[in-house]
Amino acid sequence: MREIGAVQTMLNRSVDAGEIAGAVTMAWRAGDVAVSAAGWRDIAAGLPVERDTIFRIASMTKPLTSVVALTLLEEGRFSLDEPVIRWAPELAQMRVMRDPKGSLDDTIPAERAITFDDLLTHRAGFTYADFQSGALARAYAEALGGAIDSDVRPDGWIAGLAALPLIAQPGTAFHYSHATDLLGLLLARMEDAPLGEVMRRRLFAPLGMTDTGFTVPADGRRRCAKLYGFDDAGRLAHRSTGPGGAFMAERPAAMEFESGGQGLWSTVDDYLAFARLFVGGGAVDGVRILKPETLALMTTNQLSEAQRASARMFGMPTFAAHGFGLGVAVVLDPQEAPSTLCRGAAGTVGWPGAFGGWWQADPVERSVMILLAQNAFEPAQAAKGIGLGVYGVIEQFHEMGSRSSRQAVARAR
Repeated sequence: MREIGAVQTMLNRSVDAGEIAGAVTMAWRAGDVAVSAAGWRDIAAGLPVERDTIFRIASMTKPLTSVVALTLLEEGRFSLDEPVIRWAPELAQMRVMRDPKGSLDDTIPAERAITFDDLLTHRAGFTYADFQSGALARAYAEALGGAIDSDVRPDGWIAGLAALPLIAQPGTAFHYSHATDLLGLLLARMEDAPLGEVMRRRLFAPLGMTDTGFTVPADGRRRCAKLYGFDDAGRLAHRSTGPGGAFMAERPAAMEFESGGQGLWSTVDDYLAFARLFVGGGAVDGVRILKPETLALMTTNQLSEAQRASARMFGMPTFAAHGFGLGVAVVLDPQEAPSTLCRGAAGTVGWPGAFGGWWQADPVERSVMILLAQNAFEPAQAAKGIGLGVYGVIEQFHEMGSRSSRQAVARAR
C-alpha cells in the first residue's frame, strides 16, 4: 500500500501539534500490510510507540466478547431469543423508569424478560453512568464501581445491575450500555471460568493473539502505552486513572471483575488477527472461529428504522448511515457513513474505543484498517473541544488507507 509515507507524516504532525501522545496504524489487504507508528508510549521515559506497543482498547473489546458469545451460540448453549434469567435469575423482576431523568422509584414492570439478543444489540434498557446525570448516574457508579477496574465481584456486579431500573423497555430502543459487560459475565457463568480464560481458549489462543487480555504480564509491561489526557488548557498530560474512575492506577492482582465491554489490552497485530474474521467468512488462515452464516448474522443490521433514528450517543445521532448487528456497527449507506465509526462498502463493520482506538473491516475490498492511540478526555473537556484531535487523525488515516486500498484493487484488475 503506497500511502505509508503520508500516514507517517500525518501522525508525526499530529504528535508535534500535541493532538495525540502517540499512535500506531495498520492497513491490511490480502496479506499486504502497511504499519506506521509515531509519538510516545511513555513521554517521561522517552519510550516511543512501536508496532508491538500494547494499548488499552476500551470498547474495541465489545466485538471480541460478542464473537466469543456467538461461538457458544453455535454450540447451542443459548439462543438469541432466550431470556438471560436462565443464567442470571437476578434479572427476573426488572423495572423500567417512566423518565430516565426522574425518580429512581417512579417505575413500571418490564413488559418482557431481557434476552441475549437484547444484550448483543444494546436493546436491554441498560445505560452507562457517564451517559446519565443525577440520581441514576450516582446509582450506577455506586452499584457497579469502575467501568474497567471494579472492586465489585462478578456475582455482586450482576446483582447490582439487576437492582437498577432500566431506562427503556427491553427490545425497544438502542441504548449503549453495560450490556456487553453483563454478556461477558454470563459467558463466564456458562463456562464456570473467568471471562479472560473463556476468551483465551475460544478466541485468543486459536488466532495467536498472545498480547491480548484483561491484564498485561510482567514481561510485557514495558511495551504498554501509558494513557494521556489533557489539562484544562488542552495540553497533553499523563493520566494514572481512567476518566470517570474507569480504571485504577494499578489493577489489584486479586480483582475478579473483567470487563467484556471495555477491559482488554491488545496490539495492532493481535487485533488484525481478530478483524480478519470479518473478511474471511469467520476464519483466518484456516482457523475457523465462526460459521459463515453466524458471521453473516452478526454483520447484518438488527435495528428497526425507528431504533436507528432514535439512537444517540453524547446527544448525536449514531446510526444515520449505519446499522448495528450483534456487537458491531454495519455500513448501510457508503456515501454518508462517517469514517470515525466505520466507512467502506455496504457491510463494512467496526466499533471504536473511547481511548482513541478505531478499526474497520471491509468484506468487499477485503481490507482491514486499525488505529490504536492512548487518548482520553472527560466529557466536560470534549464539550470545549479539548481532546478531539484524535478523530481528525482517524479521518485522515481512513482516507489515506482507503485510497491505498482502492489503488490496490485497481492494480489487481
